[in-house]
Amino acid sequence: MDTHHRRPRSCPGPVAVILSAAVLLVACSGSGESTGTRPASAAPTSASPSQGPARPSTEPTAAASTSALESPSGVPPSIGPGAEVSLDELLALLVTAPEQRSGYDRSLFRHWIDADGDGCNTRREVLIAEAVEPPIVGGGCSLTGGRWVSAYDNLVFTDSAGLDIDHVVALGEAWDSGAYAWTPERREAFANDIDVGWALIAVSATSNRSKSDKDPADWLPPSGDDLCAFLSAWIAVKVRWELTVDEGERAAMVALIPDCGDARMPVLIAIP
Repeated sequence: MDTHHRRPRSCPGPVAVILSAAVLLVACSGSGESTGTRPASAAPTSASPSQGPARPSTEPTAAASTSALESPSGVPPSIGPGAEVSLDELLALLVTAPEQRSGYDRSLFRHWIDADGDGCNTRREVLIAEAVEPPIVGGGCSLTGGRWVSAYDNLVFTDSAGLDIDHVVALGEAWDSGAYAWTPERREAFANDIDVGWALIAVSATSNRSKSDKDPADWLPPSGDDLCAFLSAWIAVKVRWELTVDEGERAAMVALIPDCGDARMPVLIAIP
């Protein structure tokens, strides 16, 4: 899912874009904490402001770089699968078209599924991958302890129940932008896309519900530190799933991209 936006301050220097199995970080300088994947001791529940890392980081998953990708029909031959391009170049790959909301129902996007049959559904997979201190993973993929930083507002959580898993491009926005014509299977794949690290992120329930299904013309992360990460992920998800943008959405992003310096993102297209 997805308050009213404010224009965050721009980064004073070059912007680095770093990818992980479930996360993306764009920072002005420095690096964040690395993620773990299994046991850590439990900590008291809390939610307080933090200046910690927006999102942990490494490289795209193997699945993202092989079977989950193909060259999109609308991408010039010079841009191969996985090629990193500037945000201007990435945005130029998107078609401008009016939105179409008629017929939308959230239930048309089946989630959260356990795609690999390991007992952890998509929500739990994202929580495990994004924890800055790993939780203990118990039977039925129950999570105990751990620590998370909500990139949108820099709140810290030691209880995963306080977090929502945000579709960076919300389900309603995806529907408006082309998913209305998709098969149920493609909508399910979109709603559970963990093959790249920037389609789904764990954020505070407050920020997620404030965002609702708004696009960057109507909502931006309250934390200015996350502006470029959010913008980069938004455009990359739309390119990945060959969704459209409306005129206001495109204009807002054109105005924001200069704030992100030399940020670059890979062209990773989901197989239909």
